[in-house]
Amino acid sequence: MEVVTYKLKDGRTVLIREFQMKDKESLIEMYEALSDEAVRWGMLPYTRERIEKGWLSNLHDLIIIVAIYNSKIVGHAQIFKHPHPRRKGIGDLIVYIHQDFRNVALGTAMLTKLIELAKKEGLHRIGLRVIADNKRAVHLYQKFGFKIEG
Repeated sequence: MEVVTYKLKDGRTVLIREFQMKDKESLIEMYEALSDEAVRWGMLPYTRERIEKGWLSNLHDLIIIVAIYNSKIVGHAQIFKHPHPRRKGIGDLIVYIHQDFRNVALGTAMLTKLIELAKKEGLHRIGLRVIADNKRAVHLYQKFGFKIEG
């Protein structure tokens, strides 16, 4: 498993790597620690049950990466790979960054790695949903070539 070391704009260094099941509790802890502001734009609830049964029960259809700082997950990004043959090569993206790691280029680093992994897996189209008022996220996605369709 490749681990990427990334120095953030504020000087902190994070590790970015693929998710492992041993990361489950740390991932749940990150979501439990998100502030109201951090989840304001999200599609909640991100509860233990949803993480375990929704995301982690079908790992074969997911590309998941995490960002780690001081042994704690501070960022989570994933692409759901559509399993139906008619949607082969298409995925849906989500990205969540802990509030203490926003505006330091962690989203850029994670998206770079995730898109690289998606290309290796043969994905040719990635979609996502983002609220238009979430200007930072919209800017990040546009920087990577995502287009507004709705």
